[in-house]
Amino acid sequence: MELIIHGTGAMGTVVSDLAFQDKEIKITGFADELTTEKGDVIIDFSHFSRLESLLNYSEKNRIPLVIATTGYSDEVLEKIKETSKKIPILISSNMSLGVNLMQDILERIVPILYGNYDIELIEKHHNKKVDSPSGTAKTMLEVIEKGCSEKMERVYGREGIKKREENEIGVHVVRGGTIVGEHSVLFCGNDEIIEIKHTALSKKIFGMGAIKAAKFLVGKEPGLYSMKDIFSNL
Repeated sequence: MELIIHGTGAMGTVVSDLAFQDKEIKITGFADELTTEKGDVIIDFSHFSRLESLLNYSEKNRIPLVIATTGYSDEVLEKIKETSKKIPILISSNMSLGVNLMQDILERIVPILYGNYDIELIEKHHNKKVDSPSGTAKTMLEVIEKGCSEKMERVYGREGIKKREENEIGVHVVRGGTIVGEHSVLFCGNDEIIEIKHTALSKKIFGMGAIKAAKFLVGKEPGLYSMKDIFSNL
C-alpha cells in the first residue's frame, strides 16, 4: 500500500514511524501541503484549516482519504459528505479502536440507563490541546443524546448554587501536563455508579488505528465510512 501522510506534526510523525515498520506500506508523501504526491490512500492528521484544500486534492486525484483531524466547521463537514460521494472517506474524531468500541457500548446502554441515572462526562488532555471539549467528547455526547428519549441540556462545568436538573449532561474538561487522552462517562444512580472509561497511554494507538483505517479504505467504493465499519473486518 502506498501511503501519503498529510500533516507533519506529532501525530503525523507517529504514523510515519509506524508505517516505516510495516512491510506492507510504502510512504510516498509526508507533507503539510500536498502538491504532486500520489498514492493509494491519504491519512490526515493536520489542522482543520487545511481540510478544504485536502478534500479538493483527494477528489481531483481520486485518492481515498482518512480524516483524523478535528475542530472543523459544519460547512467543512458538509463538504466532506459531498466529496465522499466521489471518493471513499473514513472520518473519525478518534482513531483508537478502544474509543470507538466505547462509543458502541454507549449506544447500547444509554437507552437502558437513561431516566434512572444522572449522566456526566469527563475528558482530560495535555495542556497543548486547543479545542475544548475534545472532538471525541463531542461525539460521545451526540451518542448519549441520541439514546435519550427527551432533549438533554449540556452543562459545561458547574459553579454557583443550583440544583442539578434531571435532563442535564454534565461536561467537564481537564487540560494539563502531558495527558495523552482520557474519557469517562459516569451514570450516577441511587447508591451505585456505572463508569465507562478509556485511557490512552500513548499516541501510538491513534496511529495504529489510522493505519488500520487506511488499509480498510483501499479499494472501497465512494462513501462516508467510520471506524465502526472496521469492526466487522477484525
